[in-house]
Parts: sequence; C-alpha cells; structure tokens
Amino acid sequence: MIAFVPPLLPGILVKRSKRFLADVLLSSEEQVRAHCPNTGAMRDISSPGTRVWVSKNAPSPTRKLDYTWQLVEQNNQLIGANTLLPNRLVKEALSRRFFSEFRAYTSFSCEVPYGENRRVDFFLKNPDSFSCSAPPCYLEVKNVHYKKGQQALFPDSITQRGFHHLNTLALMAQQGFRAVVLYVVQRDDCVSCSLAHEIDAAYAKAACQARDKGVESLAYSCRVSPQGIVLHQPLPFFYP
Repeated sequence: MIAFVPPLLPGILVKRSKRFLADVLLSSEEQVRAHCPNTGAMRDISSPGTRVWVSKNAPSPTRKLDYTWQLVEQNNQLIGANTLLPNRLVKEALSRRFFSEFRAYTSFSCEVPYGENRRVDFFLKNPDSFSCSAPPCYLEVKNVHYKKGQQALFPDSITQRGFHHLNTLALMAQQGFRAVVLYVVQRDDCVSCSLAHEIDAAYAKAACQARDKGVESLAYSCRVSPQGIVLHQPLPFFYP
C-alpha cells in the first residue's frame, strides 16, 4: 500500500492549465497551483469543477510547487490520477510476493536496460533463471484510469512510448524470455480491462501482434481512498 502522509487535502479543480500544472481551490478557499504527475489526456477526469485531492509536499530546494494532484472523485468513486504510483505499487507488491502470476520469481530489478536504448520497468528472475516454467521476465507497467461502461481502457491518448514498449517486449518474447504488460487500474469500479482502439488504433494493433508473439497482458484494479492506494484484485483482460 502507498499511504498518503500527511493526509490529502480536498478541493475543486479550477483548471488543468498546462500538461503538468493544475489550479485547485482548496476547501479552505485558498487557490493553489499543483503539480499534475500525469502525461496523458486525463480523459473524463479533468473537467473544471471536479472534486480532487492533493498532497502537500515537504519543503525541498528542488521542488517548485507545494502541492501534487493525487486523486479525482467522480460519482462518489475515487480514482488515482498520479501516473508515478503504479510502478511503486507494483514494486511493493513484488517485494511481498503478492502476484500469483509471478510467484516463481525470487528476485527482481528495476529499470533494467533492454532493446535499443530502452529500460524495462522490472526484470524478474529465479535461481534456475532459464527454467521452462519461469524464464526471466521483462515486465512493463501501464497506468489506467479511463473507463467506458464497466470496462477500464488503455490508453486515454495516443502513446508512442507504449507502442515501442510492445514491440521491444515482442522481441524479448521471441528470444525465449517471458514478456508481460501489467495494466494497473487506479480505481475499483471496473469489471474488466481492454484496449482503447478508438483512441489509439496503432497501440491496439501492436498489442494484438505482441500477443501473437508471446507477450502477456495482465490487469489489476486498485482500492483507492484518501488514506492510500493498494492493489486489489486481477481483472479479466480482453483484446478488441
């Protein structure tokens, strides 16, 4: 679990003024500028007037803003907005062997070079590193918050970076490694996860091609509260 310490502050989104900036009116009636740690479009969760939650950052000479946008509240549902948190959640979950899909692995490393000038989020190994049951595993993590109906969808905007990740993972799979994309859905009101082919047809096509070459797709939901975020349970993943 990632705990929010000190407690988050509620407010109303005035506007997402730039890609990484958001103006928020706190419940104290003070308007602040917060860092928006989300590179996507934040489709359907960044409209002015939306209830949001921000953290107040500890003083730091390298930090320009005192606040960071963490959560969105929509129809009484809390949604994680910080795209930096899924990797932290997965790292913590791997450390405590939370994932049944990765129980065969006894160690992992972060940000390991692979492909051409790329780094994978996690590289998993076990003592018998090339056993048939658990070959070394390249694991990429993707943040998901967009929802249509009861289905979580990725991505919410065109992602060239994600497209290249799929192609590199496919190369690893063809070389005998295990290759996985783990979609972390920062909400718990979805029954499945899939690809937003209407938003990024190239990514959806690349994902299907990567699947045919051995790349796995997994999805997990999260329980989200003002106190913290924790990985909850696996979601069925469907290809379009």
